[in-house]
Amino acid sequence: MRAESLSWVARGAGLALGVGLILVLAGLVAAARDVVLLVFLAVLLGAALEPVVATIRGRTGIGRGLSILVVYAAFMALVVGIAVFIVPAAFVQLSAALTKLPTFLDQVQAWAGNLRPGSLADGITSLVKAARAPFEPGPPPAPDEVLGASLVVGQAAGALVTLLFLVFFWLTERSRLQRYVLAFAPQPRRAGIRDAWNEVETRLGLWARGQLLLMATIGLGTGIAYSLLGLPAALLLALIAALTEIIPIVGPFIGAIPAVLIATTISPETVVLTIAVYLALQAIEGNVLVPIIMRNSVGLSPFLVLVSLLVGDTVGGALGAIVAVPVVAGVTVVLERLQDRDTPVPIDPAAVETPDADAREEQAQASPSSPPRKRRRRRSTTEVSRA
Repeated sequence: MRAESLSWVARGAGLALGVGLILVLAGLVAAARDVVLLVFLAVLLGAALEPVVATIRGRTGIGRGLSILVVYAAFMALVVGIAVFIVPAAFVQLSAALTKLPTFLDQVQAWAGNLRPGSLADGITSLVKAARAPFEPGPPPAPDEVLGASLVVGQAAGALVTLLFLVFFWLTERSRLQRYVLAFAPQPRRAGIRDAWNEVETRLGLWARGQLLLMATIGLGTGIAYSLLGLPAALLLALIAALTEIIPIVGPFIGAIPAVLIATTISPETVVLTIAVYLALQAIEGNVLVPIIMRNSVGLSPFLVLVSLLVGDTVGGALGAIVAVPVVAGVTVVLERLQDRDTPVPIDPAAVETPDADAREEQAQASPSSPPRKRRRRRSTTEVSRA
């Protein structure tokens, strides 16, 4: 009796210790939320670049370190090229487009003054005044505001540099880190944990590469279409459409709003053409690009995607919403491996779909909890005559 009591006390103490450790880890993760998100973004980019490194090694025969340097140099050149050439040109186009906005607002206000009923005219006039307010001259910004804006810019630049270094170190130290983590696992479970790790990383890499390819395709398509339509700041609008493409479900709608608003400064026909171009690009993306590029990359249902977006936005804002889908995809891979089994689950009588006779026969033979079927012995003619 005493030994049993001591056993239950030890189990309770172990459970309390485990719960305490989980709470401590959760508190640390919550306190270092920004750092965790930055590390996860680095893992995403590293998982996306890993197959490129393997391809270069397989085709050229050079070492892994040199392959990583080549891939990372190309990646850095792409990032620097976008930051040096595309972003400044986009902001120049934005400033040129904003100079035409006050004239357009004056035209809208004059048109709204002739509307009836008066309540409709007052509502539109109030909207025009609210849109004009940021462009009216005001007092110079306070020193605290200038200092705060400078700190935000500095923090963003520091986070970007840190992210690039984290990606490089993840690519170079990934194998060593994996061996170090697996050393703490029991020997029989190391192979399964390693396979789960590699599968999660593969799934994340597929998602990241698919998203980058979709962003590049949508940005290029919208840039060409908006340039042909004659929209001001076509490069900036294409950059916005490409960046918002990473946000699932609502991202394409957000990316189309600036283009439609700028099209209103030209003519109603331009607005209609802009909306038509947007719908055509979304149809091509949804029916052609997404099935080809994102096929089996995440494997989540729309319900899980929507829930993960809501939870991610609540926890980490816009950045949390972006990384929520790959996080849930990785957790789903782990859960799938945990419930993987050699024999199927026995038939549930309350299932929605009733299997046919062949399916029931196969399920009964494979199910470990089903009793063996008894074969009826065919009676011979002698036994029949005796009966």
